[in-house]
This record gives sequence, C-alpha cells and structure tokens, in this order.
Amino acid sequence: MELLIKLSQFLLSLSLLIILHELGHFIPAKLFKTRVEKFYLFFDVKYSLFKKTFRGTEYGIGWLPLGGYVKISGMIDESMDTEAMAQPPQPWEFRSKPAWQRLIIMLGGVTVNFILAFIIYIGMAWMYGDLYINNSDIKDGVWINNPVVEKIGFKTGDKILAVDGEEVKQFHDLNAKLFLGSTVDIERNGVKQTIDLPVNFIDKMFQGEKAPVVELRIPFIIVEAQENSVNAKAVQPKDIVVNFNGKEVQYADEVLAEVNRVKGQTVPAIVKRDGKQVPINLKVSDSATMSIIYAGRLPADNIEKLGTYPIQRQTYSFAESFGVGIDKGIDELVSYGGQLKAIFNPKTGAYKGVGGFKAIFDIFPEHWSWQTFWNITALLSIMLGVMNLLPIPALDGGHVLFLLYEIVSGKKPSDKFLEKAQVVGFVILIALVLFANGNDIYRAIIGR
Repeated sequence: MELLIKLSQFLLSLSLLIILHELGHFIPAKLFKTRVEKFYLFFDVKYSLFKKTFRGTEYGIGWLPLGGYVKISGMIDESMDTEAMAQPPQPWEFRSKPAWQRLIIMLGGVTVNFILAFIIYIGMAWMYGDLYINNSDIKDGVWINNPVVEKIGFKTGDKILAVDGEEVKQFHDLNAKLFLGSTVDIERNGVKQTIDLPVNFIDKMFQGEKAPVVELRIPFIIVEAQENSVNAKAVQPKDIVVNFNGKEVQYADEVLAEVNRVKGQTVPAIVKRDGKQVPINLKVSDSATMSIIYAGRLPADNIEKLGTYPIQRQTYSFAESFGVGIDKGIDELVSYGGQLKAIFNPKTGAYKGVGGFKAIFDIFPEHWSWQTFWNITALLSIMLGVMNLLPIPALDGGHVLFLLYEIVSGKKPSDKFLEKAQVVGFVILIALVLFANGNDIYRAIIGR
C-alpha cells in the first residue's frame, strides 16, 4: 500500500508538471495561429495508450513516462521531421512566425513552471502558514551525528550562527545552507570561531553515511527493545532516559556518549514513564549497544509536547501570503541555482549525487500528505524550469539561445545547422539522463 501511495504521488506530480509545461508552449502557439500537430503526456514511442484528434491536434498519453511534448508544425524538434522541413514554409508553421513570437512560444513552458511554483508557495502560505524552530532557540547547540562532519571540525553542542556570513534564522534552513556553504560561523563553549568547509564537502557527504549535516538534539526516547534482548523487560515504549550511569542526561547524544564508555557493563538508569521516574538497569554489550531502538527524529507536535524547543506557528492572511510565497519561491530558485553551480564544478563532487527518476520517486512519502505533495511539486516545477533553460539545443534553452541570436544579429540560423544542433543536443540530453539514472542504479547496488 505504501508503494502504491508513493507511486500515485509521483505520477500525479509528474503528470501535472508535464501537462502544464506543455500547455505553456501550446497556448501561445495557438494564440499566434501556429499549428500544433500533437500534445502528449509521456512519450508515444511506436504506440500510445490513448489518443484523440480534436481541431487538428492529436491529444494522447504515451506509454513511456519520461516526459511529454507538443509537436509544433515547422519546428525542428526531437521528432526530426526533415521531410516536412524540406517543403516550402507555410503561414501556420513555427518557422514562418516572427522571431519574437517564436521566442514567446519557446519560453512559455518554463514560464508556466515558475508561475506554478510561486502559486503553490503562495497557496501553501495561506493554507498552512509556517511551522518552524528559531535557530536562536537551539540553546544547547546541534547534534553532529555524521562522522564526515565531525572530521571537518564540528562538534555536538556547536551553535551555528551564520553560513557564508549570512545569519541562519530558522533551523530547517541549516542543512541546505551548510550543504552549499564555504564558511560557517559557530559558537562553542561561549567562544565564536569559523570553520572552513572543504570544496569537496558535498562529495564527502555522499561518500559517507546517510545522515544530515546537523540534527536537533532530542531526548533519548525508547521506541522498542529488540525481541528477546537482555533489556527487553527493563524498558517500555515511550520511556525517556533522564539519568544514565548516575549522570543526568537531557539528550540522546549524551546517553550514546556514555554508552561508549561503559562497554560490557550493566549500569543504573532512570526513565520517565507515565509522568513518573522509574529506576532500571541496562546492559551494555561489548560492542557498545543496548539492543534498544530509540527515536532519531521527532515530529513538531512531539517536540512541542516534550517542551524541548518552542515551535513557532505563523499564519498569513490571503494578502500576506503573496509576499511570503514569492519570497519562498525566490529562495528555492536561488538555492537550486547554487546546487547546479556545484554540480557543474567537478571539484565539489556534487555531480555524484545527481539522481534520476528513482531519486525523484524516493522523495515522496509513503503516506499521503497534500502539504508535502504540493511542496515537492513546487520544488520539482522550479527544477524543471531551470533545467529546461539550460542552453542545450534539445531543450527549450537551446531554442531560446538561437532565437536570441537571430533577434540580435538579424540572421536566422539555417535549418541544416539547427538539425545538426538538435542531434548534438539530443545526444547530450540522453547522456545526462543515462548518467542521472545510472547514479540511481549505482547507489542502489552499493546501498547508498
């Protein structure tokens, strides 16, 4: 059932983005009286799952869910219809239209992507508001639970003040900013200092364990003890360890640090159970384990109930949501631009983290959440818009590049040049798709 829910969200989001992107090309083409021969969701290689012709346009659904397309008459595209291009230009064809009209048609798809993302963020601000923890409320610093991050110089208890000189106001922004940052200002034991992140920090993170750069320090809350383990009778689900080996503990990392010091011993502990403090004894193995599953992360409601951190709730009126949503969209756009910059810099190793369809599929949750669905869809819409603007001939950005050249120089590239450029662009695009999805397969094989 969980797989079906993930798949449903993935296909719904992908379909919505493809249809709206292609509508961005379709509508201006129709407005400029340009003939659109096909409008397809997914690719119809050899055959289609559904098709119907209406007013000269064949609408259909293909069987290959790798995207979609509109086939515009008189345009050199992935169809490579050279026979039609060899005929004299007709007034309804793309190539017969003024350059400014062709430019609007080609920019229509990415324009819709960006507008969609901003509309979603505006709607989410109005419907859901904001739920966050102020970074300034992380009084005891963050949890560093990643060996890669520790080797760079971070320690549990560090307070993250700024990344690249910019103050971080909300905790949930920390990991994204750290991932792409170069310098981090911290406070450790009351002393401020700066940590320089290596240029290949992203690569190091990909090669290491699957753990965030920083995490919230939360109490050691027992989920369950492994069946038939020595500690199974001592603990109960929802127990919170407040004292371990005679030391008061507030956070899980404090318990784990002490566990490493008492390998092979049975130690006294106190847990908070149903509002009471209950003394127990816990056996620590020689390998510093207790056969206990504890909570690694907590939802906002639980954090608030425990009183660990104050949760900020911000609601917005319909008018206010416009400014908030637009700011959110700009932030995500700038962030994704930073990610692309890192990807195209071989020194960062960020290209190793590029993913394909499986990576996109994996970000959808196993339970249905409209808030999560729309948040992911908005982000994917920005990604789709930016990626399509890359100056690769097979993408919208390639067509835009040639049209801008034509408008500035007054010279139109020849059809033969555009055909060859389209082939080169298509090869590049296929190589990128194979690389991204190959990364997915590689990570699946090595278990990362």
